[in-house]
Amino acid sequence: MLIVAPVALDNVRVVALWNLNYVIRIQFMPSATIKIFLAHGDPKRLRTAELSNWTGKAVAGPRSEFDNVLAREESQKSGVYFLTGIDPETGKNAVYIGEAESIRDRVKGHLDRDFWNQIAFFTSKDENLTKAHIRYLEGRLIEQAKQAGRAEVKNNQGSGARLPESDREDMEIFLEKIHQLLPVLGVEVLVPTTVSAEGASEREPLSCEIKGLKAAGHLTPNGIVVLAGSQAVLNERPSSQKYPWAFNMRQKLKEEGALAVKADHLLFTQDVEFSSSSAAAAVIHGGHANGLISWKNKDGRTLKELESV
Repeated sequence: MLIVAPVALDNVRVVALWNLNYVIRIQFMPSATIKIFLAHGDPKRLRTAELSNWTGKAVAGPRSEFDNVLAREESQKSGVYFLTGIDPETGKNAVYIGEAESIRDRVKGHLDRDFWNQIAFFTSKDENLTKAHIRYLEGRLIEQAKQAGRAEVKNNQGSGARLPESDREDMEIFLEKIHQLLPVLGVEVLVPTTVSAEGASEREPLSCEIKGLKAAGHLTPNGIVVLAGSQAVLNERPSSQKYPWAFNMRQKLKEEGALAVKADHLLFTQDVEFSSSSAAAAVIHGGHANGLISWKNKDGRTLKELESV
């Protein structure tokens, strides 16, 4: 099955993070047409993805189809790859990012890693990716994944490589294309939570207040981000015993250091993305809450009112 999906990406997006300071370089991404081929007609199984006017190609699939993925001709080429899954010890999303002159030969060495259940790799159809190119890409991708903070990066360190200026610019363009394709393949380890707001409604500042405490955030394509410095109630509501999700999530965020206990409230020490406004409001309120009513803009209009416009 072939799916052709036009994707408009006209707004700003992080495409490069330089050195230890992670200086963010913003560029405009043009509109693009993505062609996805479903080898078995199932979007969860083996699939390939290409962008119009780009020589690169992506192949992805589940670990259960490992042999079929590596049977692809593309796997014999040089490129970069992502192994994604859940760390069994921490329960957190995890990713290993690697490079290889032969994807097939290199990835076979990762079968002893039990955390990953999905693989995605990128190669070039014109076979112009050299060892230096893929080492550069690996280093930059590891850097970006760590900065995005969506998954534990299993690499001890990235190799990286120095390239001539012209080659470096070519690889930055290659990185942009990887950023465009990866989320379509279900891998969001490179998507930054703090700059992912695209439309005007997503960039609009929102607040959620309770008992004199205030949390700030904004909508994202994945839900809503609660910004660092936001406050939440110290204790859970009695209703949290009946609906324990909020209690469990607050405990998880405390263990991860994203929520710090203060004298009379909890403090978000970092930006945290939630899948819905109600999920975020429940953590802030300490129990079940309707996010469509709890979150308001600077004029006091609720999300429900804003969505009905």
